Amino acid sequence: MKFSRRNLIVAATAFAASSSSAARAISSAVPERSRAPSLVLPKIGPRAGTIAPVAPAALPPVPAAFRPEGIRPELFDAAMQALDRHDRRVRRDRIGVVDFSASSSEPRFHLVDLENRKTTSVPVAHGSGSDPGHTGWLQRFSNRPGSNASSEGAYLTGDYYYGGHGRSQRLIGLDSTNSNALERAIVIHGAWYAEPNMIGAHGKLGRSQGCLAVGDSLLSRAFDHLGQGRMIYAAKMA
Repeated sequence: MKFSRRNLIVAATAFAASSSSAARAISSAVPERSRAPSLVLPKIGPRAGTIAPVAPAALPPVPAAFRPEGIRPELFDAAMQALDRHDRRVRRDRIGVVDFSASSSEPRFHLVDLENRKTTSVPVAHGSGSDPGHTGWLQRFSNRPGSNASSEGAYLTGDYYYGGHGRSQRLIGLDSTNSNALERAIVIHGAWYAEPNMIGAHGKLGRSQGCLAVGDSLLSRAFDHLGQGRMIYAAKMA
């Protein structure tokens, strides 16, 4: 069969039209695919899609360094340094600090509760060899047996016993300046001449033989605070 040029063009046009109609028919017969919903970020921060900064947790305040009232700062610092030096031998919850820079008319035996940050102070006598003129002021220290003088340095509180002054407590010298404390029988004991009423009558306390003599009425306060195994630091700051 022979086709003329005109017949070919007509045939091609008819095929294209029928193909287009078929495509539209198929398209209308097939349902449109559902689209997945798009992901929308919630607004978390000030702008969509950002995360608000988290404030850091508040830190507990750092406790201020303990400075007991009524104790010279330089003396207390020296006592704490001595506590660190003898850390393995003494308990650290409570200490005693004797300020031999002060007159015996002042409450210069400071009983310090380091855990609860409390301080109680009582008068205490010094040795006659430390104040030969009985002025009420300590003039010098000595570690020599028979000197009747007070010794400076750190002491360890020992056991209790009953002697010539009633209930007393032995002291062990921890430094070279008071190493003869046991040999010299340097102890804490009560004494009538260390009662606070002596200050009103004479303006000062009496003198010991080098012991830390406290009024009989105040002795239990010192013993209850110190107990055994704690440190007493005695010194005179210029």
